[in-house]
Amino acid sequence: MNEPAVTAPRTVSHDLPVSPELAAFMAGGWAASPLPGDVRLPVADITAVRRERLSALFPGERLIVPAGELKVRSNDCDYRFRPHTAYAWLTGLTGEEQAGHVLVLEPDGPHRHEPVLYVRPRSPRDGAEFYRDRRYGEFWVGPRPDLGEAERMTGIRCAHQDAYAQLPPGRDASRDPELATALSELRLIKDAWEIEQLQLAVDHTAAGFTDVVRALPRALAHPRGERWIEGVFALRARTEGNGTGYETIAASGAHACVLHWIRNDGRLDPSELLLLDAGVETDTLYTADITRTLPLSGRFSPVQRQVYELVLTAQEAGIAALKPGASFRDFHRAGMRVIAEGLAEWGVLRSAEGDLHRRYTLCSSGHMLGLDVHDCAQARADAYLDGVLEEGQVLTVEPGLYLQSDDETLPAALRGIGVRIEDDLVITADGARLMSGALPRTPDAIESWMGELMEGR
Repeated sequence: MNEPAVTAPRTVSHDLPVSPELAAFMAGGWAASPLPGDVRLPVADITAVRRERLSALFPGERLIVPAGELKVRSNDCDYRFRPHTAYAWLTGLTGEEQAGHVLVLEPDGPHRHEPVLYVRPRSPRDGAEFYRDRRYGEFWVGPRPDLGEAERMTGIRCAHQDAYAQLPPGRDASRDPELATALSELRLIKDAWEIEQLQLAVDHTAAGFTDVVRALPRALAHPRGERWIEGVFALRARTEGNGTGYETIAASGAHACVLHWIRNDGRLDPSELLLLDAGVETDTLYTADITRTLPLSGRFSPVQRQVYELVLTAQEAGIAALKPGASFRDFHRAGMRVIAEGLAEWGVLRSAEGDLHRRYTLCSSGHMLGLDVHDCAQARADAYLDGVLEEGQVLTVEPGLYLQSDDETLPAALRGIGVRIEDDLVITADGARLMSGALPRTPDAIESWMGELMEGR
């Protein structure tokens, strides 16, 4: 039997052909169009210091930090572009037009580097790209800075990206584990500007949670109430910042027991809880990460309050363990000790000793926060997970209980309840500052807050 012939996929262009007359007409008659607000980025001096710190770690080596490339979502449509975190941290450039750009730190003597930014400048008007190229053309995706504008914005010498192909190889942050690790560890301690950006992200996120509570009556009436919640928060995130810092988790009822529930296709039941884990990402790409578990009726049932109060006590124990010099894992251990003792008191566990409580908690109780929601993930264990806390680090504390609906080790009344409480904190000289304190955490405060918002909608 003959195998069927296999043909290569074919790209079909649906553009109309351009006549020589139209091409000539399109090539002239255009006024100069400099970018509005052609000024130095507020963070440009700070990024220069960051590059110097990186330079000192790799004397005499060429360092390459790409922004990344566009990625196809469907046929000829790309995903919305977000520059690589290290590129944004070193340049201050965060826009969608950065796709394909590359920062190179060229060795300039044994102990320093000269930064060069290889960019695709604005489409020239004497060619066809500006009106024909759907991926990069100015009339399709908007203008990009020219070389001079990019230099003035960043304080970095800029060159056309075509010249990058002629460079000798070097250490590439997207492929070199040692360089990626160094970049993660350099970001572990946030400078004052970064902490301001993170606080801004937290404040916008708190406003988004308030929007959600106001919208609950309409969400409860919709067959996909979880998606209504997701959409309400996304509106705040997109109008106040770049969007959400990660996929929003809007999990009602037993969906809250799925740690990363992002389908968000469920109906809301007034007798159940809503676990909302969401964060606004600023235009500078710093993200918040906050979780609240809310009674959809506006009031906790006795068993819901019981579970919630245990998680809250665990979180408070974790927060109390935060201080410079403490082990990073101390806050998790403190919270899990509370959880294990509580489960033993309920009779779910025979003893608080050992690690059997993990059946109901599943994951660790927090992580670093910054440009990435799980920030500095390439750092070595002894610098992060097995390291100690230092002033200026920003992290989350987020213990949870996930009591699966089919778990026969649990009393029936507890099954299907998921509770997580997550807040963002910055390590200070003598402890930690709660950045997300604008959102209520205690059951009484949550019920009062929800009642005011839902009645005053």
